[in-house]
Amino acid sequence: MEKAVAQVKVSSIFIYPVKSCRGISVSQAPVTPTGFRWDRQWLVVNYKGRAYTQRVEPKLALVEVQLPNEAFVENWEPTESSYLVLKAPGMDVLKVSLSTPKEIADGVSVWEWSGAALDEGADASKWFSDYLGKPCRLVRFNAASETRPVEPEYAPGHQTMFSDMYPYMLLSQESLDALNELLKEPIPINRFRPNILVNGCEPFSEDLWTEIRIDKLTFQGVKLCSRCKVPTIDQKTGIAGPEPNDTLKKIRSDAVLRPTKKQQGRVYFGQNLVCRDSLTGGGGKGHVIKVGDLVYVLKMVSSAEEAAA
Repeated sequence: MEKAVAQVKVSSIFIYPVKSCRGISVSQAPVTPTGFRWDRQWLVVNYKGRAYTQRVEPKLALVEVQLPNEAFVENWEPTESSYLVLKAPGMDVLKVSLSTPKEIADGVSVWEWSGAALDEGADASKWFSDYLGKPCRLVRFNAASETRPVEPEYAPGHQTMFSDMYPYMLLSQESLDALNELLKEPIPINRFRPNILVNGCEPFSEDLWTEIRIDKLTFQGVKLCSRCKVPTIDQKTGIAGPEPNDTLKKIRSDAVLRPTKKQQGRVYFGQNLVCRDSLTGGGGKGHVIKVGDLVYVLKMVSSAEEAAA
């Protein structure tokens, strides 16, 4: 049964090229088997190759990221003059060529995954080392030699790059609005770092969506998105506070949403997605999502308790 639920639409699309640095709001984004093109393709690592994130280095929130506008056009390929551009307070501009680096960094790790990545070289290493005040390297996911599977019990066969768990995370504007009504100081959507923001539905409707279609592409709602401390970090200042997590614990904890399930002390906000068509179609024609696309709910559960988490 296919229905456009009260004209739910894609209202914003966000790409985060460097994990834990600022996102880019775009009008369209090509879909790939590992997520939107360019999303979490780069990672800042310490001298052991371990990922740095805002959880440990909140200053990463202040790093602005730019890509060429045409990078989000389907089938665009970079030239020798195409760059990832990074800016941060007190730092010169860093330009990183989008051409594939020659150097390999072994022993790169994100959560339980480890493998080899492409090393973006000495200039990028010095820039991040100077900015964070400790030895760093900037690495790029090496899709030619590595894969990073998502949790097979939830979405077998799917993979991602350097995102925490899944290729896509969806949130509704109505859920953010409902949360903000409970907060003394409203917060912007950048606290939650979604890829797809939709509007036109009831608050927290996305909890229930197990299969949706956006334009021609079918997405599976895999599991509710459990939240870490990053939403407490003001993305303009890099300074953490108690909210919104204190309020989320009252209204969005597993004890509230899933009282009969195993309690893990988690709070949930958003839905993790995989794109079913990205597995079958590769990067074929028409694999682009645009702001304004309608969202059709194909399958849903009746309560958050029934949803995977």
